Amino acid sequence: MEYNKKITTFSHLLVWFVLFSMPYVLSYGQEQELSRVIAHFWIPLVFYAIIFYVNYFLFIDRFLFQKKMLEFIGLNIILLVILLWLREGIDNTFFAELVRKPRENGDNGPSFKMFIYVQLLSYMAPLIFAIAIKTTQQWVKTEAESKEAANYKLKTELQHLHYQLQPHFFFNSLNNIYSLVDISPEEAKKSIHSLSKLMRYMLYETNLEKVPLSKEIDFMKKYIELMKLRVSDKTTVNYHFPTINTGITVAPLLFISLIENAFKHGISARNENLIEMDMKLDNDIVVFKIENDNFPKKVADKSGSGIGLQNLEKRLQLLYPNKYQFKHELIDNRFLVTLTIETS
Repeated sequence: MEYNKKITTFSHLLVWFVLFSMPYVLSYGQEQELSRVIAHFWIPLVFYAIIFYVNYFLFIDRFLFQKKMLEFIGLNIILLVILLWLREGIDNTFFAELVRKPRENGDNGPSFKMFIYVQLLSYMAPLIFAIAIKTTQQWVKTEAESKEAANYKLKTELQHLHYQLQPHFFFNSLNNIYSLVDISPEEAKKSIHSLSKLMRYMLYETNLEKVPLSKEIDFMKKYIELMKLRVSDKTTVNYHFPTINTGITVAPLLFISLIENAFKHGISARNENLIEMDMKLDNDIVVFKIENDNFPKKVADKSGSGIGLQNLEKRLQLLYPNKYQFKHELIDNRFLVTLTIETS
């Protein structure tokens, strides 16, 4: 902020220095009479500066931007009248010789009305310029505030979705462990230990905007192994993830909802079923595919409520606008999902 103020001050000083130097720049090599330069160039510039800065610092913010148009116009008229009166008084008091010379040469100059008209037009220029600059600054400020508000809203919504996902994930995992308690207490103990590791990752390592893809893959593998403890021998789970650390980073917990969904809707205790997962990398593009059999949940079964996928859709829209593709289709009672994300 301080740096911007210094730049603005320097810019203003530079502009006025150039304007005050113009008489000598335009008549380079010719002798200039100082009194003429003062009367015809520097004094008008001082008045222009007064009009500009009075409006720039006072009138525009207090009246024009507050929609007090009559006050704004009235104060500027008063200011212009005062400056015209001062200009006439300065000319007659200090530069009377310059005023007399044209008359002695037979040139009476423009009429008083024409003089007033020309002066008013010339004094309108700094006024319009001040309005233009302040309006532009106001627009830039409004845009910056809008972006800041949008970013805050984005962060708040993402945080809400993140907090929504955690209990949803925890609830589903506890359901799986509960089913093991009577069947295999030892496996249930291992599952609780595995779940504690997964929850530690979710609580302490996913608060960043981006996490290494390698950590997400490790998290997904542990979750898959946890879920496999519950399924019967009729379920086959195959998965393939990249083993090379490419340095790619992604938003945390993007893919876990798809894996949850595959285990919720893709397994059956009576029928043979297959879940296949595959992730491939193409430079900075991540392609994740899942295929599973389709065993829809009953309406009364809340575990199939679809919170995870709704959450995923919203997060993708917020985090990767125009940088993702999310396709899902049912073919021959096999549910196919493909999520493609451009991570750069």
